[in-house]
Amino acid sequence: MTGRFWSALIWALVFFAVFIWSAIAPKDRATWVLEVLPAVIGFALVAWCFVRFPLTPLVYWLILAHAIVLMVGGHYTYAEVPLFDWLGDRFGWERNNYDKLGHFVQGFVPALVAREVVIRFQVFAQRGWPSFFIVCFCLAFSAFYELIEWWVALVSEQAAESFLGTQGYVWDTQSDMAWALSGAILALGLLGRYHDRQLAALDR
Repeated sequence: MTGRFWSALIWALVFFAVFIWSAIAPKDRATWVLEVLPAVIGFALVAWCFVRFPLTPLVYWLILAHAIVLMVGGHYTYAEVPLFDWLGDRFGWERNNYDKLGHFVQGFVPALVAREVVIRFQVFAQRGWPSFFIVCFCLAFSAFYELIEWWVALVSEQAAESFLGTQGYVWDTQSDMAWALSGAILALGLLGRYHDRQLAALDR
């Protein structure tokens, strides 16, 4: 069996292990469904890509990391992740900042996914445009997610507070988008060359 098969098997085993743990007695079931649904959609897309459009190992593992962040947040709710309660006590934070990690990852991971798509499909002829488009895409994606949170808050009073996770912070929406923007920029700056090497190996 090939290394690609074993990597995919390990990927799937980790995903389902965390998924099952997350599904066992979550803090709020409605919030769990809302938070974990994107991870399930991501799994379906990864399964499709594995057969039809193989991705670089970097992107596969980043998607898994993002899914884990979502499933942990879904299990505890973003405002009550124990590790970040401890960090809050340690550093004197006034709130649990796990949601900020979530939004940072929301920019970091989609940036590399979008980069892979636009490069492999040669969407842009000139060198500077991909990074500009990717950063704009990630910021737009983050803004759209904030709209989804708003719509959920309007429709579902029961899950709204846990799903929004504002914790009384008046600038929470703007801060979430800023974290996603920072994640996208950092991903391109730190991993761009490494990603290029994996893309080159994929084409061989």
